[in-house]
Amino acid sequence: MKIRHVRSTDLPALLDIEHAGFSPAKAATKAAFENRIATISDTFFVAEVQSQVVGFINGPVIDQPYISDDLFDQTQPNPTIGGYQSVLGLAVAPSFRQQGIARALLKALEKDALTHERQTITLTCEERLIPFYETAGFTNAGVASSTHGQVTWYNMVKPLGGSL
Repeated sequence: MKIRHVRSTDLPALLDIEHAGFSPAKAATKAAFENRIATISDTFFVAEVQSQVVGFINGPVIDQPYISDDLFDQTQPNPTIGGYQSVLGLAVAPSFRQQGIARALLKALEKDALTHERQTITLTCEERLIPFYETAGFTNAGVASSTHGQVTWYNMVKPLGGSL
């Protein structure tokens, strides 16, 4: 497996993986992916197996410890140093799940976040995914204010040297 920064040519594979992992109400749109690729490719990683994109992780660096719903529609360029590394999307193609790819993508994002002196990695997840993120070093910070996709989300935070 190889982890690298996203390329615009990855878009069709990213959309396939996104729609396999998320309901239409929760899935990022093609326009959102195009915006993220153009704006935050420095914090948008893909996993490849035999030159096939099999997973991805992405999110902008934000100036607050938790994700807000406006981030799903508006992406700003990342600062070089500091801030909070968010995760707006982490998904793996169905036939490649349970092989450590999601965890490897989280590690790649964490390594990049440490290099750029981010305070935390922050994300929201559904209740069923809390144990996965806890085993990856995240702490459950309670129910999020997000109403994205009309589900209950939980704030998950992994400190990287700064404090909340």
